[in-house]
Amino acid sequence: MSETCDPVLHADPAARGRALRTVVSRPGADAVKEKGWLRAHKWLLARRLSQLGILALFLAGPWFGLWIVKGNLSSSLTLGVLPLTDVFLIAQSFAAGHLPYKEALIGGGIVLAFYLLVGGRVFCSWVCPVNMVTDAAAWLRRRLGLKGGKVPHAHTRYWLLGFVLAAAAISGTLAWEWVNPVSMFHRGLIFGFGLAWGIVLGIFLYDLFIAGRGWCGHVCPMGAAYGLLGYGALPRVSARGRSRCDDCMDCFAVCPEPQVIRPALKAVGQDHPLILDRNCTTCGRCIDVCSKDVFRITTRFDRSES
Repeated sequence: MSETCDPVLHADPAARGRALRTVVSRPGADAVKEKGWLRAHKWLLARRLSQLGILALFLAGPWFGLWIVKGNLSSSLTLGVLPLTDVFLIAQSFAAGHLPYKEALIGGGIVLAFYLLVGGRVFCSWVCPVNMVTDAAAWLRRRLGLKGGKVPHAHTRYWLLGFVLAAAAISGTLAWEWVNPVSMFHRGLIFGFGLAWGIVLGIFLYDLFIAGRGWCGHVCPMGAAYGLLGYGALPRVSARGRSRCDDCMDCFAVCPEPQVIRPALKAVGQDHPLILDRNCTTCGRCIDVCSKDVFRITTRFDRSES
């Protein structure tokens, strides 16, 4: 809760109390009243359609014999023509001393170019199926009013990223793929979950009881790898309506990386309203839950305010 209890944001004790009650109860309730349920969940619904749609493309083959996409999110071939390869997998392959096949390198180059353009953490919010698990844990944690917990250091995911690459180099194998929750989620849906159930359930329980938003925000090395691609991304969330902010704190409550909001919203260390932190996942939830229409998705070149 430390991110949402900043006294700088709440000089008035009464306003601070109202904000904290909103965070503990149901963030976005005011947005539903002001904008209607559909507009207050627009970006969340779009992300779920994206995540479930991508899963459906992969599962159409083994489930129904309709092979639109073969493989999984680590490495795939679409319509027998378009190769796509996870850049983290490519990095592990090089670390292990294995030169990927030409098709894998081409696929990695396509994925790399895409996420350099749109932002690496977009993978986490719009593609990764584990995001649905961690979002569910965050929702239940808020509804149960659970607070505190032992959140890892913010740099833990980068240490784990380095450890995974070192393990690949030492073992000569793609070490992370043995326990990669994303790959195991896919395999579990096709072949039955087995051990994958334990890993997915473990992530859910970890985020629920031990560290809110702990997995995606502090632990996952795959998210760390994609986060490194986010410096120059074109799409950005802007707090261009920050003059209308009433410090309700709903955006902080639902954001998977709440530390990225304050510089833009409160002009801390910058004067423009763009969220430029590479760890912003561009999930759009801050837009959904804000009843004052403070946020919008724009480009990195749009620094206007309204």
